Amino acid sequence: MNFLRGVMGGQSAGPQHTEAETIQKLCDRVASSTLLDDRRNAVRALKSLSKKYRLEVGIQAMEHLIHVLQTDRSDSEIIAYALDTLYNIISNDEEEEVEENSTRQSEDLGSQFTEIFIKQPENVTLLLSLLEEFDFHVRWPGVRLLTSLLKQLGPPVQQIILVSPMGVSKLMDLLADSREIIRNDGVLLLQALTRSNGAIQKIVAFENAFERLLDIITEEGNSDGGIVVEDCLILLQNLLKNNNSNQNFFKEGSYIQRMKAWFEVGDENPGWSAQKVTNLHLMLQLVRVLVSPTNPPGATSSCQKAMFQCGLLQQLCTILMATGIPADILTETINTVSEVIRGCQVNQDYFASVNAPSNPPRPAIVVLLMSMVNERQPFVLRCAVLYCFQCFLYKNEKGQGEIVATLLPSTIDATGNSVSAGQLLCGGLFSTDSLSNWCAAVALAHALQGNATQKEQLLRVQLATSIGNPPVSLLQQCTNILSQGSKIQTRVGLLMLLCTWLSNCPIAVTHFLHNSANVPFLTGQIAENLGEEEQLVQGLCALLLGISIYFNDNSLENYTKEKLKQLIEKRIGKENYIEKLGFISKHELYSRASQKPQPNFPSPEYMIFDHEFTKLVKELEGVITKAIYKSSEEDKKEEEVKKTLEQHDNIVTHYKNMIREQDLQLEELKQQVSTLKCQNEQLQTAVTQQASQIQQHKDQYNLLKVQLGKDNHHQGSHSDGAQVNGIQPEEISRLREEIEELRSHQVLLQSQLAEKDTVIENLAKSVPVEGESELVTAAKTTDVEGRLSALLQETKELKNEIKALSEERTAIQKQLDSSNSTIAILQTEKDKLYLEVTDSKKEQDDLLVLLADQDQKILSLKSKLKDLGHPVEEEDESGDQEDDDDELDDGDRDQDI
Repeated sequence: MNFLRGVMGGQSAGPQHTEAETIQKLCDRVASSTLLDDRRNAVRALKSLSKKYRLEVGIQAMEHLIHVLQTDRSDSEIIAYALDTLYNIISNDEEEEVEENSTRQSEDLGSQFTEIFIKQPENVTLLLSLLEEFDFHVRWPGVRLLTSLLKQLGPPVQQIILVSPMGVSKLMDLLADSREIIRNDGVLLLQALTRSNGAIQKIVAFENAFERLLDIITEEGNSDGGIVVEDCLILLQNLLKNNNSNQNFFKEGSYIQRMKAWFEVGDENPGWSAQKVTNLHLMLQLVRVLVSPTNPPGATSSCQKAMFQCGLLQQLCTILMATGIPADILTETINTVSEVIRGCQVNQDYFASVNAPSNPPRPAIVVLLMSMVNERQPFVLRCAVLYCFQCFLYKNEKGQGEIVATLLPSTIDATGNSVSAGQLLCGGLFSTDSLSNWCAAVALAHALQGNATQKEQLLRVQLATSIGNPPVSLLQQCTNILSQGSKIQTRVGLLMLLCTWLSNCPIAVTHFLHNSANVPFLTGQIAENLGEEEQLVQGLCALLLGISIYFNDNSLENYTKEKLKQLIEKRIGKENYIEKLGFISKHELYSRASQKPQPNFPSPEYMIFDHEFTKLVKELEGVITKAIYKSSEEDKKEEEVKKTLEQHDNIVTHYKNMIREQDLQLEELKQQVSTLKCQNEQLQTAVTQQASQIQQHKDQYNLLKVQLGKDNHHQGSHSDGAQVNGIQPEEISRLREEIEELRSHQVLLQSQLAEKDTVIENLAKSVPVEGESELVTAAKTTDVEGRLSALLQETKELKNEIKALSEERTAIQKQLDSSNSTIAILQTEKDKLYLEVTDSKKEQDDLLVLLADQDQKILSLKSKLKDLGHPVEEEDESGDQEDDDDELDDGDRDQDI
């Protein structure tokens, strides 16, 4: 503690000797007194002295106070006094800032006492355990003390809490405390805890922090809430900013949907309090955190889609078009909408459909562009509109086409009743306000970014300069204004537009070179020795001339690549030209613009470079330098190489298309094989069923054969035989049809395989294209040969599958033949059985006739005996009658059968 004693000795107005002795005596009482009341009173006295005599109390009492926290936990009052005293020693919040030196000294004291306290990590662990106490007088001062420690020395305290068992979880419990002051101070504690520590941020997020914080914001009234809402929003920013894991967790948890309610501010607002403005500003920033261009593209895209699906983007656009919105909120809303739609086609399409509530309705884009080219609007608002327009066009070829179309003659409104986006941009491009010139030029450049079609379309735009004079092209008008020596900001904007327009567009280069005044103007600008302010313009002129060389198709005889390079060497010098070209990337504002897409400038004079243009410079600077130093022979060789590569690309494309077609054919064949397999399985099932039925028929036949031995079951056997005969032919017919269909599929597959064999043989026999070396041919066809090899292998496998299918079909045919044979045998046996049944029936009929004749003869004889008077026994007669009746009954039964 020597440094503390030095600080104490260096103070001009230290405490009186009596106060120092008092502090020492109080510390002795805390350390040695056996009575709790004495220790409590001593700690309370130290607390009262700790604000005024912070240094002395900290030096002498800190160790004793920590000991009290360890040993007197049963008494909440003394614990509360000890925590308050430590807070007064460590915290800088309540120091009176009389002088700058004393303030700095106070901050040093706070960090030094914090360092002493956390030197023993168990002190922080002890403090965490005290926070588990529900007693308000212990928990609240504990929260304040830990917050102060984190503010003084955040990283080491964070590390101690991170390795402490359940340390973060204990602190998360503070958000669930029913006492608002503890809950609110818990939010401040978590703010300090999560600052710049990704590991703790993840733990806090997975401890359900998002749910709890959003609930608090809702309970407090969303944007109409007080300082608590602000604190919760700052904590949410800590958890989400630059933390991709938490952002994904926030999106997956459907918390984006809950943000929509924040922006339901209505169209008519009686007044905006300062707190509401602050809250809404933080809410908008939180949306931007989730869709920031610096986030991984996939994460940003998913959040953008979620914001559209839940209606959040629509709500933001409502604020954008509402009246009575404070200027800073409107600006931040524009920036937020910009990043929600940037690079997301669905959101960009929706934004293009938004109309302002005017009469007649105007597109929101047009209304915003009006503000951008209006020099009376605030600078930050104009920057925000430019950013919004850039984000609308970012990777949006459809939107770029719509903007350029508003400049074409066929789409311009002849009545003049409405103004289009293109007309506003042209108006800004040629206005007297240099900031409007720059913004309009950059906006128009973004309509051409990476879109060769629109670069060519824009060449059709004609402008009427004055009555009686013929119209001039937009390209020519830009060069005319450039040559008139306007302000640097205007010239820089026009040069960036021209460089973007001509790059990767040989037709635009030809149009530019066709005007004989353009090249002399550029060479004259580059060759002059001008001041530092003009160096940037010289560099941009050098870049434009370099683009005219690199993307030159040599269609103009006077301005071929070679002649332009000779002109540079003669009038400027190659080394001097390259030096001037390097002025762009060396400019102090170049690196600033290259960092972020948003045009964020402190004042208009810093508005020089556009972010996308810095990418173009980085891409072209090196290739232009190489192009300047290349000889004409090297240029010719390069052209030849380009043509050769184009030919090779065409060949490779041809092979790729051929392979793609073969892949499709293979897929069709595979599908057919799959279909045949299914049919095969169905046939096997049918054969199994047939075998089962045949077995049933055999069993029935055996049963009939047994039953035929008995005269009284002959007819039943005949009926069963008829049933067997009725079922079998239908099933046999169905099996034959399926086998015939299978045979036709096999024939089709074999024909397709033969065609593919022919294609493969033709490919294998193909020779290299004329003009290609063996090495180039081998390199270009390696991929094709590999694909052909794979194709051959797949064809071979397909043949094997068809062969196996053919074998299965043969087996099925054999089974069917066997079934037919068995059925034929059964049919023969059935016919024999039917004949036997018929003969048996005939014999029975003959027997019945004989029996009937005998009965008749017996009755006649009995009648004659009675007539002759011969006695006839009744019993015999009755018995005979019964026998006759039995015989008759048997005959009747046989007839029924």
